[in-house]
Amino acid sequence: MAETQPAVKVFGAEWCAPCHVAKEYLKSKGVAYDYINVDDNREAGMQISTKTGWSAIPIIQIGDEYILGFNREKIEGALREHKLI
Repeated sequence: MAETQPAVKVFGAEWCAPCHVAKEYLKSKGVAYDYINVDDNREAGMQISTKTGWSAIPIIQIGDEYILGFNREKIEGALREHKLI
């Protein structure tokens, strides 16, 4: 049985420069991710804000780990931990 990859999600907005940097970084690493535009999907934005206690973006979810902002070290560490790179 194939092992499923942990979900990678980027919660962001089109006007958010760090959100674009995060998406480009994941693409450069060959990591598939779901992008949730919190301006278009306010319910998802409110849910992630309630879950994490954060109101800033981007919020990057890798498996069950959440990272606030574009923090290359934390993102790369989580990707390695989940064997995505």
